Amino acid sequence: MTRLDGLVLALEHLSGASLRVWRRDAAGTRALAGAVSEWTPPRNGGRAGRRVETPEGPAWLEPVPDADGVWIEIRDAGPGAGDGPVRKALAQIVGSVLASEHEAAQVAAELSDRYEEIDLMYSISDILGHTIRLEDAAQRILVEVSTVVRAGRATLLALDEERRVLRLIAARGMDPKDVEPIELDDPLSVAARVVRDGRIISYDPTDLAAANPGSPAGRRYKGNAFLSVPVMYAASGGPSRPIGVINLTDRLGEDAFTAGDRKLVAAIANQIGAAIENARLVARDLGQERMRSELELAHDLQLKLLPSPLVLAAKVDIAARCRQADSVGGDFYNLLNLHGGRIGVMIGDVTSHGFASALIMALAMAASGIHAAAAESPTDALQRLELSLIPELGRTEMFLQLFYAVIDPREHRLTFANAGHPQAFVVDAVTGAATRLEATRPPLGVAPKAGEDHVRPWRPKQDILCLFTDGIVDAAGESGPTRFGEERVLAHVRSLRDRPVREILEAIYADLAAFTGGGRPSDDRTLVLLKG
Repeated sequence: MTRLDGLVLALEHLSGASLRVWRRDAAGTRALAGAVSEWTPPRNGGRAGRRVETPEGPAWLEPVPDADGVWIEIRDAGPGAGDGPVRKALAQIVGSVLASEHEAAQVAAELSDRYEEIDLMYSISDILGHTIRLEDAAQRILVEVSTVVRAGRATLLALDEERRVLRLIAARGMDPKDVEPIELDDPLSVAARVVRDGRIISYDPTDLAAANPGSPAGRRYKGNAFLSVPVMYAASGGPSRPIGVINLTDRLGEDAFTAGDRKLVAAIANQIGAAIENARLVARDLGQERMRSELELAHDLQLKLLPSPLVLAAKVDIAARCRQADSVGGDFYNLLNLHGGRIGVMIGDVTSHGFASALIMALAMAASGIHAAAAESPTDALQRLELSLIPELGRTEMFLQLFYAVIDPREHRLTFANAGHPQAFVVDAVTGAATRLEATRPPLGVAPKAGEDHVRPWRPKQDILCLFTDGIVDAAGESGPTRFGEERVLAHVRSLRDRPVREILEAIYADLAAFTGGGRPSDDRTLVLLKG
């Protein structure tokens, strides 16, 4: 059963009438749908509203609009079904179905005629979707395109925007070694002109009125016709711009590219444009990825320089954490087991962050343990460290804020030297009072002044040493310019002073994350807490 047969049955059910659809053409009159009958309508049955006699009884023949030579026969009409408006409505419905079938047939015919082009578009989409290297995809696409438009020679060139030249990506029908880069400003190059102007340039020698826009000098082609199409790319929301060109020559058969060839190659050029731009981005991203990999390696190595709190866990309750702003940074801390049962705690902050500060940090970490073990006092250790870092600090124009304390649990004494590091406190675990451990000398690398040790009592199980860097203090709030501040750190230490220092550290970092809204910090953040 055809679609029209099904429609006629449905209309019969709705109208209560018996229906047939007839068509008259050069081959005669025949039924398109409805019950089989040996009767055929009279030749002049196409007049509107004509009543005719049929073997089954009287019927109406209503012409179907927009369908020459087609009528609908209406018999045994129930009440109202034979009225003029109803007849016209039934004919209109049949006409709409016939029109849609005609359109579908036309589309099918057009698709059949353009199968090769459509298949080419699918092939190119598949190539671009499954080929990683642009050169491989471009070569396959160029072969496909030139085959469909019957071009014996083809090139695809991409624009090097930095050097303003067109460079070959793929070629067919010639040795790629023979294709030199083309200067974008070359006045004789059609390809360069296509990219400069962002428009198709072609020549059809069969059109006697057409002027040849190309330069005849040095041409060794097998035909005169050529087609040069710009490869366009438009970033999201941005204007379209030319980033390359497809050139086609040496057409097989008639020496002329058609309007259809122009449209087809232009559509393909747009697909290739995205691939060329993506290849550029991939190349750039690969370079950045290599840089990121190196940074991640440096980050891992740098973090491995920082000692685990476990090195002092048998003697004191200690927690430490360093969060860097970049993959590598300039903050560090050191935890030292010294002779005589003493404990060394150091925190440092190199000005700025990134590679240069990370270099200073690594050097300071490597040297600090050696100098601390050999030095007679914290001040002596800082002076020795400064002498070893002076060349690098001078060359990078950086300086190092550094605090170093030595705790002697048996003598109940804390001795420290502070090279310009302001965030160093002792918090009384009983009262919560915080005492700042003041600077004893300028930062390392600023002025060659040794300073002197400061000594204060150390009460085991009662005093908490609290050291942190300005990356915590200066952290900006998510909703405004308010800083996190020293007092907010100290408030956590006071309120949780009877808890293990690891819990205090976690509370501070959790509050800091909530305060800033998370995300990458603008400066390194380091915190060391020690309870004797």
